[in-house]
Amino acid sequence: MKVFSVISAVCVIVLASSWAIGKTSRGNPKEGQAVYTQYCLRCHGETLDGNGPEAQYLILRPTNFQSQSLLAKADWELLITMSNGILFTPMHGFRGTLTDQQMLDVLSYIRSRTPFGSVD
Repeated sequence: MKVFSVISAVCVIVLASSWAIGKTSRGNPKEGQAVYTQYCLRCHGETLDGNGPEAQYLILRPTNFQSQSLLAKADWELLITMSNGILFTPMHGFRGTLTDQQMLDVLSYIRSRTPFGSVD
């Protein structure tokens, strides 16, 4: 019985540590802020609320990165959107404009500025 308890404890530690590693962002939020300022701020705004200076001229409102629906999205969903854009919306893809690392940096910046930090 004692061996089973030890094995169970080791399994819990391994699983918990792999989950924690998976939650760690691979981007640099400071670098991401600079990229966000250059490419995203015009539409998504300084406070990431979707009210940038050009948002009023768009038919579809930019994403509010402070919203509960965005907080529920996984990082990979946001990276796909950044990379490919959203068809029939003003959100164009940045593949070819930004490197993969720059997109990870922007994601890290967005997650660092949202309530509760990184939510997957």
